[in-house]
Amino acid sequence: MPMTAIILAAGEGKRMKSHHSKVMHKLLDKPLIWWTAQAAQQAGATHIIIVVGHKGEEIRSYFDKINFKDQVQQLTFVEQREQRGTGHAVLCVKEQLGSFQGPVVVLYGDSPLITPQTIQNLVSFNKEHHNACSVISMTPPNCAGYGRLTFENDQISQIIEDKDCTPQQREQLTECNSGVYCFCGGRLSQHIDELTCENAQHEYYLTDMIGLYRKLKQPVAALHIEDYREVLGVNSRIQLTQVTKIMQMRINEHLMEQGVSMLDPHQVWVGPEVCIGQDCELLPQTFLWGSTRIGSDCVIGPQSRLTNATVGNGCIVDETVIVDSCIDDGVVCGPRAYIRGNAHLKHNAKAGTHVEIKGSEIGERSKVPHLSYIGDARLGSDVNIGGGSITCNYDGKHKSHTEIGNHVFIGSDTMMVAPVTIGDNALIGASSCITKDVPAGSLAIERSSQLIKKDWANQYWDKLKKED
Repeated sequence: MPMTAIILAAGEGKRMKSHHSKVMHKLLDKPLIWWTAQAAQQAGATHIIIVVGHKGEEIRSYFDKINFKDQVQQLTFVEQREQRGTGHAVLCVKEQLGSFQGPVVVLYGDSPLITPQTIQNLVSFNKEHHNACSVISMTPPNCAGYGRLTFENDQISQIIEDKDCTPQQREQLTECNSGVYCFCGGRLSQHIDELTCENAQHEYYLTDMIGLYRKLKQPVAALHIEDYREVLGVNSRIQLTQVTKIMQMRINEHLMEQGVSMLDPHQVWVGPEVCIGQDCELLPQTFLWGSTRIGSDCVIGPQSRLTNATVGNGCIVDETVIVDSCIDDGVVCGPRAYIRGNAHLKHNAKAGTHVEIKGSEIGERSKVPHLSYIGDARLGSDVNIGGGSITCNYDGKHKSHTEIGNHVFIGSDTMMVAPVTIGDNALIGASSCITKDVPAGSLAIERSSQLIKKDWANQYWDKLKKED
């Protein structure tokens, strides 16, 4: 049966002390709301309705940018102009629900830890028991701030808000309301208009639907989850750090179970879309983001950051940043290399210490060992770039290309001023500034002849001593 998910994301999030929407703050490399939307989509939601308010355009723009609408049959944004409670937020989407009779799940954009399996379990529970509404309940170690559930014949009889609990109720009632609901769509649309705001805050509370259904003698029940952390919300940067640590370990433990080693999993951060092969080792202070793909038998880290990188088998990535680039099998990077801009290092190539490679192709077995910049270039196979060499690819306005053939040796401290081509088997003398094409098999040297003045230095030092 089709499922609709409503994600509430209209809150201002004042405690975040931010110019951005609360739900746009990142957990690992994705905004909080991405995790909720992704869980809903993976749970089978065919229609996702996101209720926005404060900084709503920021949220819309993000989902447009990542083309999330291509992952779900229907994605709808509804504006809640006034934040008048969770019930009011659901009232705002009544028109979008229309005559939908299937399950409607209410989720929160600032609760990113809920899993697709838990959402599916809630929907199945609601359907199997023919409930008008089912709520996820949990027993956290500290119930402060949570509404308490009371039961009668396995049905929820009441939700008592924390501020309304007596001391005795606070002590005795430990089953808490998570705020995550599954409604029967038809009955929700039929009765949502009956919510009132007759309370001190003049807000519409979704919890009031429980009492409303009870008066109508319609079944309302709770599905208890063992891990209360799944429904933790983020209202401050401290809480953001807490849920980040939980998700970090959830991902890392899964990777270790799949054959990835980590010297210290608390010092490795991996995004949800990253794929890593077996027998890889991730060293401390490693960050793997975006759509990074890593083969098998690699060592990544320490102190490395890979974003949208593709890494082959048997690679070493040591203290290196790789962004939007690809390295093939057996490539060695670092320490302290920077690979970016759709660079491609082919099999068994090397980008060594303090090397930056931008938008370039480095051929098989070619080496850029240290202290070099290679930008907008193509190197053939078996090329050696001497330390301190650079391609001068920018004239202040235009980027130009450098072409280097196979089996070329570039001496140290060489400048190759693009556009320039160096043919196969050429040799470039150290400290040369190459501005013209070099034919294949040729030697190119561009530097002044060495001048030696005998005894000049001794005379200079004697002169300085006399001045003292």
